[in-house]
Amino acid sequence: MSRRLPPLNAIRAFEAAARHLSFTRAADELNVTPAAISHQVKGLEEWFGIKLFQRRNREILMTEPGQMLLPGVRDALDLLESSVQRIASSDGGNELRVTCMPSFAAKWLIPRLGHFRADHPEIDVLLSTGEGLVDLEVEPFDIGIRSGAGNYPGLAVHRLFDDSVFPVCSPELLTGANPLRRPDDLARHTLLHDDYPVGWAEWLVAAGVSGVDPKRGPTFDNSAMLLQAAVEGMGVAMARHALAFADLQAGRLVRPFPITLASDFAYFLVHLPRVADQPKIAVFRDWVIAEAAAYRAEQDAG
Repeated sequence: MSRRLPPLNAIRAFEAAARHLSFTRAADELNVTPAAISHQVKGLEEWFGIKLFQRRNREILMTEPGQMLLPGVRDALDLLESSVQRIASSDGGNELRVTCMPSFAAKWLIPRLGHFRADHPEIDVLLSTGEGLVDLEVEPFDIGIRSGAGNYPGLAVHRLFDDSVFPVCSPELLTGANPLRRPDDLARHTLLHDDYPVGWAEWLVAAGVSGVDPKRGPTFDNSAMLLQAAVEGMGVAMARHALAFADLQAGRLVRPFPITLASDFAYFLVHLPRVADQPKIAVFRDWVIAEAAAYRAEQDAG
């Protein structure tokens, strides 16, 4: 039995116009002219034999039949989009596009990506870094890893681990001309900074240190560069645990003092809810979550 269905282009035009209550904004979204939207909607009304919108000068309002039609149309388009995405992910869609902060990529994610590649050679990870917050509804990315408070409306949010900060330095500074033994010794060393909200000012207060200017010393706009400067012996850096972890384990950095400050920020993996079941997204998400759990266990053991 053949299906009696209206044209898909007319359905898309109707849904966009109903959502915006504007032919002009619907046209902008679908990259056509307002006249084309009006023509498609008129054709759909003729197909049904009823009015779906009331036209009032430059304003449009939905009729009762239009309001009845809209929920089913939205559900159908969502289901169609989901099906298309599932096919794309299973039929040649082996590229997984991930966006995250540069320092997190360099210091935490990339050192672990080799394990993922070994276990899942069929998935090619395309990693893009940047400090700006990427809109996953607009930009062509599948997964984002973010540092923040976890308030990401409209996204599926998975908390990976909390953040904390503390001073780190090259081992050479512990035994140099001005050895670091007590927090007061920082007065004879260069302080290194990044743009993280919790820094030297808060740590010096927690350590009960006075007479040290928390603002002096160079600032880096990339935390990976900050840690490299500390490895090179340029000074003492206020580091985030997740970013400094590998350098601490390798002995390139040491913690001269045990005082640690908690942060209100944490690390999160996010994606659009509608792609949660795509195989490549589920595999990478579960892998990152498992790696984060292993990192937390190492952190607790250390």
